[in-house]
Amino acid sequence: MDKNRIDGAAKEIKGATKEALGKVTGNTGKQMAGSVEKNVGTTQRKLGEAADKARHDARADRNL
Repeated sequence: MDKNRIDGAAKEIKGATKEALGKVTGNTGKQMAGSVEKNVGTTQRKLGEAADKARHDARADRNL
């Protein structure tokens, strides 16, 4: 499993938590920062998923 998948998922969770905390406390700065961090994490996780798929496809092509 690509490290970006794990790190991205962690950032998604951290960002979502920060975003929710910002909503609850009325801190729009924290809410926006959490939203940005969550989106960065989503992008990083998807990058890791694409890397895993590329490796899987490359292995499958070698086995033909």
